[in-house]
Amino acid sequence: MSVSKGLVSVLIPTLNEQSGIEKTIMSIPRSELRSNLGYELEVIVIDGDSTDSTVEIAEKMGARVVVERRRGYGRALKSGFAAANGQIIVTIDADNTYPAGSIPEYIQVLEHGNYDFITINRFSNMEQGVMSITRRLGNKILTSLANLIYSLDLKDSQSGMWIMKKDFVSSIKLYSAGMSLSEEIKMIAFKFFRSKEIDGIYHSRSGEAKLSVFSDGWENLKFLFRYRKIIESALVRRPISDITKSSTGSSASQSTYP
Repeated sequence: MSVSKGLVSVLIPTLNEQSGIEKTIMSIPRSELRSNLGYELEVIVIDGDSTDSTVEIAEKMGARVVVERRRGYGRALKSGFAAANGQIIVTIDADNTYPAGSIPEYIQVLEHGNYDFITINRFSNMEQGVMSITRRLGNKILTSLANLIYSLDLKDSQSGMWIMKKDFVSSIKLYSAGMSLSEEIKMIAFKFFRSKEIDGIYHSRSGEAKLSVFSDGWENLKFLFRYRKIIESALVRRPISDITKSSTGSSASQSTYP
């Protein structure tokens, strides 16, 4: 029997996702996390007051449901971060689009590379017809602008699958209540922490898409420019990786990682 190393929290924001939530939870490899990596699993569904069977299905599948009636992707995830007990936190969507089966592999990358944050590039291996031309173009524009404004080298600034240390989440302050939280957390991660973008698969979704392409895209675009003035306030305490470097004589100001 493997000795438990701790807990992994998988966060899933939902709003009327009865078509995909069961498949999504089932795709998380609980037994592999325990037997191969020594982690127990908690699944936290952050529900935006669904009117279908999402909550009932999630609870039947063993998930803990946190109800967040204030609308917004960012609000849901921030409530999930507050509820998470794991040393490692993973975020995925409830429509079975992200490769939840690869979570153990991604955690190993996080641990072996001593990263604080990892994000998955959806465009590296996307199933045909998954994303419209309009969405692809919008993602390309937002990612290119994020790279230009914040000196990044991302391929997918809007990806919603992340693997991170709880200490990373505890070290930052997130402002966005909407879809722009996805780009916000990456801008913080790649400016102040040891972070990495890796390739992943993006599957066809189960159920109806909730994204409003033009209104969400416009809000994300405006956020990119507004956030330049406040990004320095995102760090509420120094990351442990910086403290470790400082104690060994390295400059603590070198907090931007390759």
